[in-house]
Amino acid sequence: MQECDFKSVKIADYDALVVGSGFAGSVVARELAERRGARVLILEKRGHIGGNMYDEIDGSGVLVHRYGPHIFHTNDRRAFDYVRRFTEWRDYEHEVLADWHGIYIPVPFNKNSMEAVFGTKKAASLIGKLVATFGDERKVTINELRGIEDPELAEIADFVYENVFLHYTQKQWGVTPEEVDPSVTARVPVFVSRDNRYFQDAYQGMPRDGYTALFERMLDHPGIDVCLGVDAESVLGLEFEAGGENAPLEGIDVKGVPFAGPIVYTGPLDELFLARFGRLPYRSLDFRYETHDCDRMLPCGTVNFTVSEDYTRITEFKHLTGQVNDTTTIMKEYPHAYDDPRRQTPYYAIINEENNAHYDRYVQLTRKLDNFYLIGRLAEYRYYNMDQIISRALDLADELCRP
Repeated sequence: MQECDFKSVKIADYDALVVGSGFAGSVVARELAERRGARVLILEKRGHIGGNMYDEIDGSGVLVHRYGPHIFHTNDRRAFDYVRRFTEWRDYEHEVLADWHGIYIPVPFNKNSMEAVFGTKKAASLIGKLVATFGDERKVTINELRGIEDPELAEIADFVYENVFLHYTQKQWGVTPEEVDPSVTARVPVFVSRDNRYFQDAYQGMPRDGYTALFERMLDHPGIDVCLGVDAESVLGLEFEAGGENAPLEGIDVKGVPFAGPIVYTGPLDELFLARFGRLPYRSLDFRYETHDCDRMLPCGTVNFTVSEDYTRITEFKHLTGQVNDTTTIMKEYPHAYDDPRRQTPYYAIINEENNAHYDRYVQLTRKLDNFYLIGRLAEYRYYNMDQIISRALDLADELCRP
């Protein structure tokens, strides 16, 4: 990977500009350099590449994810084959347990969860009723359970809502029970299955050497230069049409030079415009790490705390990475409001009609630029999994690499 100092960059040497080095920006940059022969400049705000997928060895020798656990899973063969170009793969299928008053129950709620909660005898009766009503090996939503006039099926729905979903959601999103979206509640699943995997996708795993190594290899191309520690909003000159705060952009300058090549932007759109319409709402997270002198602390990679504690979950990274080490590192996640962009990271867009309209007001400022492309969670104010981002980036690259 070729790092360079932005002060020494000659912008005329580049055919394309990418803001951000997560999957969205890195995939597009690699494809433009490889398929189109373009010289690509990446501007990265942080002091490292990889976006929120960044991982590193901590002080005890454990490989940790610095922005929350990332488990790759997909049914998209193209996305899976793409990341495999840049890393050896470790087979890993993620399991999650909920700590229910000290009892571990598999999440999503399934047959094994029912036995842990209701006991073997009652669970057998409930499972039999579920299979008879809905069939075996399928997902059933809370709404479907409540739609059958049967008090035992309603009991399952009520338990899952109260003990698996409600309190966890309140912590994660900072809402009261009355504010929890009924449409989301209705989709909470129960698995009529003994499959404890959190994801059922066809392709799952972890990069054997970690995500950072994957990104280093992806960006290791003579046509790609990376500038770290550069805020795009401080170096991009925005040229607006006349007409007030809603006037659209008519061009973007870099170092005083109009840039006509593709500009792929993956950062928060409100920050690019210095929050002229106010900041877009997000939820943020604090991560607290603990190192322990033992092989393992948890029975699986992640334990959710759905009825207790201020944090939502604990992740133990050695389950994910398969690393062998005399010590182990766990990480607790504390959700909170996104109040200070200087110290906090925006993780989850708070998507509703009002916020979508707020975001669209920013999008309208870019509508006349035919060389400006928004892609990624932050730039699009959406929630995407890694594979979805990779797929969208490949589609954008297809568009940009057409003759």
